[in-house]
Amino acid sequence: MPTRPTRPLFKVSAWDAVPVLLGFAQLALALTLFAAWPGLSWPARIGWVALYAFSVGWNLNSIAHNFIHNPFFKSDALNRAMSLTISLALLSPQTMYRYVHLKHHAGNGDLPNENGVTIDPLSIYQHGADGKAEPMLSYVFLEFFRGDAPFEIARKIGEKRPKEAAQARFEFWAVIGLYGVLLAIGVFTGRWVFVPAMVVASYLGQCVSNLNGYYEHLGGNPDKPIAWGVSTYGRLYNWVFLYNGYHAEHHYRPKVHWTKMVALHRQISEEQAREGVTVIARAHFLGFLDARTWRVPTARRPKAAR
Repeated sequence: MPTRPTRPLFKVSAWDAVPVLLGFAQLALALTLFAAWPGLSWPARIGWVALYAFSVGWNLNSIAHNFIHNPFFKSDALNRAMSLTISLALLSPQTMYRYVHLKHHAGNGDLPNENGVTIDPLSIYQHGADGKAEPMLSYVFLEFFRGDAPFEIARKIGEKRPKEAAQARFEFWAVIGLYGVLLAIGVFTGRWVFVPAMVVASYLGQCVSNLNGYYEHLGGNPDKPIAWGVSTYGRLYNWVFLYNGYHAEHHYRPKVHWTKMVALHRQISEEQAREGVTVIARAHFLGFLDARTWRVPTARRPKAAR
């Protein structure tokens, strides 16, 4: 009898096994930290929580980000399980992040319209003035609080995709449930501070992601699709962040898989040079150390005008 062809596990590339394993490893790190908490000194606790905070920003810009544009598995059930894993690892629902991030691509860092509103909810120009981006520090630390509340995001998702909205709500309550259980256990085992520390770390990780996002677009050109993003080509950064450094390329062709970003860059590099795509020498989260970013003017919209 003829054998049936084996259905591939991964939708686009077997290399997606790397972010899958890393995603589970991050969740395992959080749970291992909870188990080890009583035996750690306070300096060790602070160090591990700081590492976790950075890992949240890293995940949002590598694993979670690539999963939005190219779900890893052919199976919808496995993709839902992966989305849940990312949510539990980050303390934030991945499906809600997907909605916000796709709105980001719908606007591509656009300038405010005549009513002072941007299509992109993450646009660095939304709270700027005179066509300039807002200053870095306010964007990094305040952007997290500016978006819609979780259930408002779920409601908006549900207007067109009810099943996806149900997944978003499930992820939200799964995060509350897991860390609620850990908090309850912590109260009786002397490690209750673990969950508040992780909540703060998750927020700081979102700030790391905002820092990355700021320099992914500061100096970009909202009017030129090929120049919407700002790229950086350091090997180490791109290996660790799954080629997120190729950000101008990503915004120009968002469905291109992370393993194909170098090839895409080679194809369009001459056109990028003609159109003046901004390239910085530092990793995006270190963009403030690059002299090219110092020359980009910024301005914060007056409070009365917001």
